[in-house]
This record gives sequence, structure tokens and C-alpha cells, in this order.
Amino acid sequence: MSVIVTDSGFVQDDWTGGFEGDNVLQLASDADLKTAAAALDGVQLVVVEFPSFADGRGFTLARQLRLQGFTGRLRAKGHVLADQYAMARRSGFDEVEISDDLATRQPQEQWLARANWKNHNYQARLRGGQAAR
Repeated sequence: MSVIVTDSGFVQDDWTGGFEGDNVLQLASDADLKTAAAALDGVQLVVVEFPSFADGRGFTLARQLRLQGFTGRLRAKGHVLADQYAMARRSGFDEVEISDDLATRQPQEQWLARANWKNHNYQARLRGGQAAR
């Protein structure tokens, strides 16, 4: 099983569209975004796999998807640590899917401690953005 992490903490997966079909796109961390972008028509959920907490390519994919105009649901799945939650949200992910084992090792409180990701956005502060306040 797995656990979904949002800014509210651990929540039940409310995705009801299934994980196969034209409305879901699953991407490996090394996916070619040019190829993936052609498959985005009608996609409501993109799941980006994180094979290792040390593999940050998924953050880049998320940011690029958002910059290309993807407005659907974006989920990071796999080896994402609580310490990386703020980066996941800033790069465009809506939620993170982790294993039950990881949720046991890093309980909800550790994820919630990073849920105020908007308040501590040094990049926006450097650009003079609203999140600096």
C-alpha cells in the first residue's frame, strides 16, 4: 500500500480515474519531456517516479510540465523524503505518494513541518515575489 501526502498531511488517495488509460501519464525520472508533452492531451494525472531520494530529475520534470501549461494533477511517487516536500511543492507537484514503510519512518508530523513551503520561499524573496511575506 501507499500513503498520499498533501499540505494537510497523510490523506486517502481520492484519485478515482484508474491508473491506466489516456487520462493518466506515468513518467520515469529520466523521461524525455518532448516525447511526454505529445502525450499530455486529455491527461488529468501525471505520476513522476522517484527511484531514489538522491535523484532530483523528477523535480525538473514537474517544473517543466507546469511551465508548458499542464494544469492537471501532478504526483511524485516513490523515494521522496519529508525534507524534500517543500521542493516538491515548489516545483509543481500537488502531492507525494510514499510507501507505508517510509510513512512509518517519517511520520505525518515530519511532513507537516514542511507544509508551510510558501512561507519560506527564498527564491520568491530574492525575486521580490509575494511569498516573501
